[in-house]
Amino acid sequence: MPAPENLLGQETSPYLLQHAGNPVHWRPWGKAALDEAKAANKPIMVSIGYAACHWCHVMAHESFEDPETAALMNSLFVNIKIDREERPDIDHIYMSALHALGEQGGWPLTMFTTQDGTPFWGGTYFPPEPRWGRPSFRQVLQGVANAFHSKADAVTQNTAALKLHLEQQAVASVGAAPGPAQLDAIAQAYLKMTDPEHGGLRGAPKFPNPPIYRFLWQNAFRTGQPEEQDALHLMLQRMSRGGIYDHLGGGYARYSTDDIWLVPHFEKMLYDNAQLLELLALAHAHQPDPLYAQRASETVGWMIRDMTAQRIDGKAAFAASEDADSEGEEGRFYVWTEPEIDTLLGPASTAFKRAYDVTSNGNWEGHTILRRVTPTGTSEQEAALTRARNQLFQAREKRVRPGWDDKVLADWNGLAIAALVRSATVFDQPAWLARAREAFDFILTHMTAAHGGVEHAWRLGRVTAPGLIEDQAAMARAALALYEATSEPTFLATAERLANAAQAAFADGHGGFFSTAAGASDVPLTRPRTAADNATPAGNGIMAEVLARLFHLTGEPDWRTRADAVLSAFAGQPEQLAGMPTLLAAADFLAEAASVVIVGEPAAAAPLLRTALSAPDPAVVVLRAPETAALPPGHPAFGKTAGPHEAVAYVCRRNVCGLPIADPSDLSQALRTRV
Repeated sequence: MPAPENLLGQETSPYLLQHAGNPVHWRPWGKAALDEAKAANKPIMVSIGYAACHWCHVMAHESFEDPETAALMNSLFVNIKIDREERPDIDHIYMSALHALGEQGGWPLTMFTTQDGTPFWGGTYFPPEPRWGRPSFRQVLQGVANAFHSKADAVTQNTAALKLHLEQQAVASVGAAPGPAQLDAIAQAYLKMTDPEHGGLRGAPKFPNPPIYRFLWQNAFRTGQPEEQDALHLMLQRMSRGGIYDHLGGGYARYSTDDIWLVPHFEKMLYDNAQLLELLALAHAHQPDPLYAQRASETVGWMIRDMTAQRIDGKAAFAASEDADSEGEEGRFYVWTEPEIDTLLGPASTAFKRAYDVTSNGNWEGHTILRRVTPTGTSEQEAALTRARNQLFQAREKRVRPGWDDKVLADWNGLAIAALVRSATVFDQPAWLARAREAFDFILTHMTAAHGGVEHAWRLGRVTAPGLIEDQAAMARAALALYEATSEPTFLATAERLANAAQAAFADGHGGFFSTAAGASDVPLTRPRTAADNATPAGNGIMAEVLARLFHLTGEPDWRTRADAVLSAFAGQPEQLAGMPTLLAAADFLAEAASVVIVGEPAAAAPLLRTALSAPDPAVVVLRAPETAALPPGHPAFGKTAGPHEAVAYVCRRNVCGLPIADPSDLSQALRTRV
């Protein structure tokens, strides 16, 4: 039998290492832990969380660090701790089981399973004593263990029902690819859910939901309805002035606990900021606004300054997250009191306090969360406020920092790389493009998988989790963004390789993709399969866009066939499409995207290239083709020339190219509408 000790000290995940000193005999996920449960005839308790999770920390302090509770856990269960960011595939299975039990999801996720990992009961956070109508964690442990050993029929019934539910979730339901009518109906349903005053979706807590707003934004260019664009502008304006934004260090917190974006849950995630950065770039391309430019610059500054992971040979990708807590308190690093502001800023404090809602009583638990409450002032006033923010930032840097999860996740980095590439052009920041290339090179160098794709997680010099479909899709999309921005063929070849690797290792046989690769030996029950977005876009949705983008860039019909197959693979249950905004955007992309082919001498073509890459419509692909005779014969721009001009752009839609455009302003106008 394994030694009665905590085995997490051998792991690399910062979240698992946070628990390495617990008196609980934690095991990492794997066959050894399942075998131990069988040998000991014990059920398994699976606890899932992540490093920046506040309530995970609370439950750890209350229960997992308590010797008596730990002794009970050790005597009754084999206890497994999982980092959900490292193993989102397993988290998805157990979270789906929790939803099937009628429970609201969240982390920490507490799931009880049989010895082969089949779930039979679960919950999220359990308090150390009975409260809020919830039993204590110790009561739960004793009750579940008793049920496992004395009520075998009930446990078997639960496991059978949950297993059937999970298997049905993974079954393909093929139908006709989503069309304009479905896109419009779902967009209208989303608009009815939006908060017309504060932006975002109504209610609290309030999440930014980037996949939804990215879909609404793109759909507006097809419908011509400004309400879909206005929804994004309103959300970005309110968020960028609210407390959810870090006005000193840059970056957006994961969500707001209220409905006005004031009080954040203070953790900052790479995936949120990557998606919001791309939305800032799209919104700025549509309606230039100094606020968008400032927030983009500050957010990229945070990514580069605070989120650069371990460097190897001078290159680094981006880290996963920063914690909500420091010194055991949520938000302690970020909040202020009026005396602190007065002492640090002196005479400048009066104007700063008025602009950023600093009062004697504070706006949250006696402290102040900075938020911008006054309109933009004169250049002199804004310069003074910038100096004040810099002073406060330098003072804040002396505080104890929140925890940092520096593992590298390929899918989140793919989102960040694509956002940096778009933003580099829109905001005229070539250094951001260079940083995107660096992160891309790091992942391709250190995280390439045996099947030709990429692995999921890396830290301290080694891969720590296998690649998922999200990793292949997000990195292929990043490769295509780099290809369009640089015209370097190696990026196109890499995207094609990743797409083909995904087809070989993840295909579900019905046009879509499983979450896990074929042969994955440590995934319980069934291979997950979904196109539903969460806080991050689903891998199937991103892959549908990748395949569609490859078709529009190359003109090769096989890419179109494969893209259409992904769209059809999840369309058999139309009532579920509302949860798949990324897939819906990909359907629009395949049918409607503009392929902008720029022909002519490189120096003369540069302004046209910048204009095309800065288009506010996401459904645009950009191809630099000095000699269009090199294009595949099936491409609509094949054989086109610059004519009497040094350089021209052809805007091709629905396999037909318009007249050549030589003036960048004319090209800009052509890409703002779909005609």
